[in-house]
Amino acid sequence: MTLTLFVVGLALLIFGAEWLIRGASNLALRFGISPLVVGLTIVAFGTSAPEIAISVGAALEGSSGVSVGNVVGSNIFNILFVIGLSALITPLAVSHQVVRQEVPVLLVVTLLALGAGVDRLLERWEGGVLFGLLVAYTTFLVVQSRRERSLPSDPGSDDVDFAPGAPHVQPGSSALRQLTLIVVGLTGLAVGAQWVVDGAVHFARQLGISETVIGLTVVAIGTSLPEVATSVTAAVRGQRDIAVGNVVGSNAFNLLGCLGLSALLAPSGVPVPEEVVQRDAWVMLAATVICVPFFKSGHQVSRGEGAALFAGWAGYTGYLVAQTLG
Repeated sequence: MTLTLFVVGLALLIFGAEWLIRGASNLALRFGISPLVVGLTIVAFGTSAPEIAISVGAALEGSSGVSVGNVVGSNIFNILFVIGLSALITPLAVSHQVVRQEVPVLLVVTLLALGAGVDRLLERWEGGVLFGLLVAYTTFLVVQSRRERSLPSDPGSDDVDFAPGAPHVQPGSSALRQLTLIVVGLTGLAVGAQWVVDGAVHFARQLGISETVIGLTVVAIGTSLPEVATSVTAAVRGQRDIAVGNVVGSNAFNLLGCLGLSALLAPSGVPVPEEVVQRDAWVMLAATVICVPFFKSGHQVSRGEGAALFAGWAGYTGYLVAQTLG
């Protein structure tokens, strides 16, 4: 029964995020918000919504291992597995904006989150700072896109009008229908998160595995399925820049939104498990740092680099399993 609820919960998270993205995106576009802003904000938030729901729910229930492990594990999985697998399918293009702006932002955010958790406690004020940075960064993206849209654009370029995953309003879609999708999506996220957290904690206790390892592996992979679907589909369809932009944007949202809200809403902050401080946070930082030379080399991720990233994920996951079984 617990396994069934866990699987159904993951499905609710994935479909809930999809319904939330679709409803919010179409509603925003109906009110004249540009596809660029929708892509960099609503779509990025939507693919990170399962991680936010899981981490906040786990933090409120006192399962800090699942809460923190989910974020760290998802970020590691996104870079090593998602970008690695996508690049194995086809070499991935990396836009100049991602190299110039988004990757440095992700590096700074990763260092800030690591510094906040190194004392093994994410205090409420630290969560407030992280979440405040998310609001500030989102505001910056909105202002930046408006400024760029006000400038004459290159007819041969779509950089100004479109962003990774940016949708277009669907003909005949009423505002009431979009609001219904948003409500249903949020409900699916809330219920799904509860079932996944309960199932993960139950598995950990029954198998004698730490909640942190469950969060780093099973929960992290499950909540990263929207990123997997988005990036792999984009790679198959030849939209090679979407695969990278989706991961970089989602990882920044994971750290600022998931950890920030979790620490801000938890009554006494969120304890950070010792193994995360000593091992997994540094793996996350290393995976982020290695993106810089990979992305800058010809502004693409080659199949060889994709294979190296994928092998890194396989080695890291194998190490976690070996440590658990040992």
